[in-house]
Amino acid sequence: MIRKFFSYIIPIKIFKKKSARSKIIEVTWANGELVLDSENTNYSYGSLQRILRYGLRNIGYETILKMDHILLLGVAGGSVVKTLVDEIDYKHKITGVEIDPDMIQIANEYFNLNQIKQLEVVIDDAFEFVLKTKDRYNLIIIDIFEDTNMPNFLFEKFFVDRICTLLKDNGYVLFNTMILDEAHNVRNRKYISEVNPKLFTTKMLPRIEVHNELIIIKKVA
Repeated sequence: MIRKFFSYIIPIKIFKKKSARSKIIEVTWANGELVLDSENTNYSYGSLQRILRYGLRNIGYETILKMDHILLLGVAGGSVVKTLVDEIDYKHKITGVEIDPDMIQIANEYFNLNQIKQLEVVIDDAFEFVLKTKDRYNLIIIDIFEDTNMPNFLFEKFFVDRICTLLKDNGYVLFNTMILDEAHNVRNRKYISEVNPKLFTTKMLPRIEVHNELIIIKKVA
């Protein structure tokens, strides 16, 4: 494909749409792969896929293969789902929660997300879903952005506690955060300090991209 070839030289935009939830959504050929972006940041594939792959590798692919239910809060184009299914060969259930139906429509059209049989996509607000769900999960991946902003509820103690109650024994939370200033550094350290150390272990991974910091929480059996 000519566009794929030339994308190694210069990014080639092939789709752009205004979304009520996400403002601008763009699909672009970049360095030989399709990526999904908002106006100011990468939403799926590209650097974001590298970041979440790094987090999954830290948890351990062998550990993930033994899990039976993974929850993804923030689906976008579904790059982390593709990593789980295509690279790790994960065979069990994935539930993806995405607030923006336009995003899922694009993910289905350009990234074939609807062809992944073990994935159930729920169009819902992540906060509301987390309050309602009766399931328990081996891994909860939090990857929620509104362009470069992260909703405040993600860092509130109530939400952190609720997420942690949804984990099975030895379950994990993988939380992708964006650091743009010192206040965000303070916010992340406060977040970790509020996780109960008697029930959970926490760690921050060294950054592989300038502005993203991964937090991993593990429930102690």
